[in-house]
Amino acid sequence: MNKWKNWLLGSGLLTITLFLSGCVRMDKNGNPDTNGLIYRALVKPMGSMITYLVDNFHWEYGWAIIVMTIIVRLIILPLGISQSKKSMLQAEKMQMLKPQVDAAQAKLKAATTREEQMEAQTELQKVYKENGMSMTGGIGCLPLLIQMPIFSALYFTARYTEGIQSSTFLNVIDLGKPSLVLVAIAGISYLIQGYISTIGIPEEQKKTMRTMLIVSPLMIVFMSISSPAGVTLYWVVGGIFSCLQTFITNVLMKPKIKAQVAEEFRLNPPKQVVTPMKDVTPKQTTKKAANAPKNANHSGKGRNAGKQQRNRK
Repeated sequence: MNKWKNWLLGSGLLTITLFLSGCVRMDKNGNPDTNGLIYRALVKPMGSMITYLVDNFHWEYGWAIIVMTIIVRLIILPLGISQSKKSMLQAEKMQMLKPQVDAAQAKLKAATTREEQMEAQTELQKVYKENGMSMTGGIGCLPLLIQMPIFSALYFTARYTEGIQSSTFLNVIDLGKPSLVLVAIAGISYLIQGYISTIGIPEEQKKTMRTMLIVSPLMIVFMSISSPAGVTLYWVVGGIFSCLQTFITNVLMKPKIKAQVAEEFRLNPPKQVVTPMKDVTPKQTTKKAANAPKNANHSGKGRNAGKQQRNRK
C-alpha cells in the first residue's frame, strides 16, 4: 500500500512540475501569453526586477541579466549541491557493493531457466535491501524537476522582457541579435563544466560520459546560434556558474564523501549476500607441457621394445 502511495505522490508531483515547466504559452504572433501561470508567477517578476535594476541603477540590460541570473542561481545552489551530494553518496556506496552486484548480474546472465532467473533477481534485490540501499538509486529526480520551471522562466525573461531586444551590452554586442562571441563562450563554459564533472571518477565511467560531455555543449551552441544575444548571455552566466557548482561538489566535496563512505563501510562492512560464481573453465596448458608426457611415454616404450628384441636374440 505504501508503494502505491509513494508512486501516486511521485506521479502527482511529476505531473505538476512538468505542467509548470511547460514553459510559456505563445499566441499566434509568437509572443508570450501574459495571462499564463508561468508568465505571471515567474517571468513577470523576473522581468520587473531586471527593469528595476536598469531604471534605478542605470545599468545596461546585459548587466541586469547577469545579476538576475546569479541571484536565481544562488537561490537554487543549495538544492543543486544537496542533490549532487546524495548522488555521490549513492555512487560511492554502489562502488562498495559492486562485487556482489556484478556476481548477481553474472548469475542472472548465466541463468538458463525461469527459476534460475528469478533466484538471481531475488539475490540482486537482496543485496540492496540488506545493505540499506534502493535499486532505483534513492536520489529522486524531483530536485532537478523543481529547477526546470525556474530556468525556463529565466530563458523567457531574457528573451521577452521589454527593452532587452533594443539594447546593447558593453556598447558592442546587440542583445537583440545572435552573437557568435557569446555563442563560443557559452559552448566553452559548458565544455569545461563537463570536464570538471569527470575529475576523480573511474576511467570506465568516463567512457560512458564522453558522449554526453560533447552533446551538451553542442546543444547549447546549436540553440544559442539562433537566439538573441540576451538569451545567450543568460546561458553564458549559467555555464560559468555550473562550472563553479561542479567544482565545489566534484573537487572539494567528493574526496570527503569518499572518505566518509570508506570509513562507514570499514566500521560496518557490506553484508555478504551473493557469492561470486566460481570459474570452472579448465585452464589451457601449453603445447610443450601437453606433449611432454606423450614424448616421455613414447621414448619409454621405445627403450622397452629394444630390450625385448635383445633378449630374444
